[in-house]
Amino acid sequence: MATLVITVVGDDRPGLVSALADVIAQHSGSWERSQLAELAGKFAGIVTVDVPEDRASGLAEALGGLTGVLDTTVHTARPQPERSGEGEVLHLDLIGNDRPGIIQEITAALTEQQVSVEDLQTKVVPTPQAGGDLFAARARLRVPDDADLPALRGALERIAQELMVDLSFEPEDDAGWE
Repeated sequence: MATLVITVVGDDRPGLVSALADVIAQHSGSWERSQLAELAGKFAGIVTVDVPEDRASGLAEALGGLTGVLDTTVHTARPQPERSGEGEVLHLDLIGNDRPGIIQEITAALTEQQVSVEDLQTKVVPTPQAGGDLFAARARLRVPDDADLPALRGALERIAQELMVDLSFEPEDDAGWE
């Protein structure tokens, strides 16, 4: 089996997921994981598909035929070794007044300790009472065993104070994530 990583973007409308699923099924592909969302009037996402090796190129070619409905990009995934036990998984929740640069500052602190972002979800929501917008982020992080966790926590707390945001930095078991 080959594993394909497919990115999709198109103008949001009913039937986009069905069109993608139809092409995948026609090539004996098995839809494995996905994250799909409507963002700013566009439908965007990423899907991993397992497909028989001899049908992978046909699937990739057929997905190109969706242009005009969905723009697709197909990458062949390389087998990844199991990551269990490879560092601690932590969750970061952040909410505060929106302004440019929040993610850049947070990810710079994470990079300094070689922390990997495994999942990142962000949104901006209006605050009618205050007349502005709030930025909210939730991240699942993989922290290497040799990372200086107190230094990372300190850096994130300093950023949170400068940005005037609330920050929660929790081990996976305590974060309430499923």
